[in-house]
Amino acid sequence: MQNLITAVLAGVASALIVTIGYHLLVASPRARALRAILDTHDGLLGGGATGATDRLAALERARADADAAREVELRRIDALEKTARTEIPRVGFVRYNAFSDVGSDLSYALALLNRDGDGVVLSSIYSREDTRTYGKSVAAFKPAQDPSDEELAAIAKARAAST
Repeated sequence: MQNLITAVLAGVASALIVTIGYHLLVASPRARALRAILDTHDGLLGGGATGATDRLAALERARADADAAREVELRRIDALEKTARTEIPRVGFVRYNAFSDVGSDLSYALALLNRDGDGVVLSSIYSREDTRTYGKSVAAFKPAQDPSDEELAAIAKARAAST
């Protein structure tokens, strides 16, 4: 019986020595490596799962704010483009003498056109008795009504104007 107890204790001691050796040589280094990986993971995620959830929520809020700001900017750009399409960058002006008995070039034709050639041409004809002003719409650099030579010249000057 004594031999049996000695043999069991020797087996338990051997198992204990093998377990301690395995722990010191294999399990402990792997546990330290795993701990280092988990620490790196937690650091990247901002302190574990709760920190990661908070960080993701903050990123989603920031993206929603950025999307809202982008929408505001797109509306502003649309408004500016609409304004640019109706802007009058092309101006043509011609002064002339409408009647031979009136001195000086007091009559004129003024073309006010946008980039597409849409707008108006205004004519003012000066005589000794009165002054008359006429307006004609212009689409694609062509007046809607029959134009005078001076109105055509004003439109041509407006078309040649740099934008």
